[in-house]
Amino acid sequence: MYTFEEKLARRSLLKKLSAASLAALGTGAPRAWANADEVVHPAPKADSCILIWLAGGMAAPDTFDPKRYYPFEKGLEVDKILSTFPAIDTAVDHIKITKGMENIAKVMDRGTLIRSAVQPDLGHILHSRHQFHWHTGYVPPLTVAAPHLGAWMAKVLGPKNPVIPPFINIGQRLEGVGEKEELKAFTTGGFFGTEYGPMNLPYPEDAVRSVQPPEGMEPGRFANRYKHYRKLIDKNPNREWMSDFQQESMLRSMDAAHRLLQSKEKNAFDLTLEPEESKKIYDTGRFGRGCLLARRLVEEGARFVEVTTEYIPFIHWDTHENGHTTVDRLKKEIDLPVSQLILDLEKRGLLDRTLVIIASEFSRDMMIEGVPGSNAKDQSRARAEKLGEMKHYGLHRHFTGGTSVAMFGGGVKEGFLYGKTAGERPLVAVENPVSVEDLHATIYTAMGISPKTAFNVEKRPFYATKDGHGKPVMDIFA
Repeated sequence: MYTFEEKLARRSLLKKLSAASLAALGTGAPRAWANADEVVHPAPKADSCILIWLAGGMAAPDTFDPKRYYPFEKGLEVDKILSTFPAIDTAVDHIKITKGMENIAKVMDRGTLIRSAVQPDLGHILHSRHQFHWHTGYVPPLTVAAPHLGAWMAKVLGPKNPVIPPFINIGQRLEGVGEKEELKAFTTGGFFGTEYGPMNLPYPEDAVRSVQPPEGMEPGRFANRYKHYRKLIDKNPNREWMSDFQQESMLRSMDAAHRLLQSKEKNAFDLTLEPEESKKIYDTGRFGRGCLLARRLVEEGARFVEVTTEYIPFIHWDTHENGHTTVDRLKKEIDLPVSQLILDLEKRGLLDRTLVIIASEFSRDMMIEGVPGSNAKDQSRARAEKLGEMKHYGLHRHFTGGTSVAMFGGGVKEGFLYGKTAGERPLVAVENPVSVEDLHATIYTAMGISPKTAFNVEKRPFYATKDGHGKPVMDIFA
């Protein structure tokens, strides 16, 4: 008999690994059909995708889209300020970004910068609603559970390596933080089921524990769980406590977890195996270590990995006050790890087939909430007509009219700039606006998935992009 503590440990291990289960029955996952016609999928330009998620609302004028700059000066009129960081040169003559991102500036010749991403007016500009929309392509509430972007890749493409979970989420705690239920709502496999959901690794330095039996639990015990669970189902073919879909999903999850526990690839989760020099470069905090873990996992065949700075209300990129000071700190956390990730993938010959995306749910502006005519309520906590304190110096308010997205590798053009925002308020996209649906269509196209891909749910097609209408921005591909 197991002790109570052993039972809890076993249950925890199964929960972690079943969420990381592999798609269907291996690499031969079936393609999807939209209505009665077989979807024609584009030739994939990338095999893996890494999403760098700067959660909380990255202010484009203080990062990838520099505008008119004034340093902090008490009494300065706020409406004059568009950026709180000066522009700096990059490796591309016609592209400038902002001070504090010098290392990312050096790799801008490896990718495309979109400056004209836009988000819709959802009535209230709430992080949870816009993050749900960005990650799923749909606006809540819905009558069905919308799958995450990574779940679509796991389902349609299947695992790249049958041992490595195809969808891995690094850095976001789903317990003990604000709006945790809202975060859980889109960090999921949705109607595809648990086996296509993410393997959640909130602390990258502890990731190796997720692929090891808990202390006191012998490896053989986990193998026995699968055998006993199969026996339980075989003896009770008419049970009502679990549907056929759930049974098979659970069995595949346990089988996947068992394969991972027994594999050599589990070493990819162990950051202590990385050379000290490399660990030092990435060790700017939890996010930096997450970038290192993402690189190691992609090397072993992960299909989709999200690395986040983590969303916590009024923390990190959710800069409602002390915006400049906070973003200055955040740049120190992201600049070197992101650039090193690009260089490491390139050095290993993986960048061409790995699409790296840097994105956030929306931008920010010091004066305007939303865009002109928006119904959204102003949620800024630091309002002033003139600079009186340093906390007023920063881009505090949510702005959906023009946002930057950077893409590297994965078939995109090198040193390419797409789209433009206005030079004066409102800083809306004025050239080549890119909606969330079209951005998703672009990402799916790079990965070899048609934006019209659909699965029947409740006797209706549910599309990868809303109603199948997303159109890829083909101009950004080489």
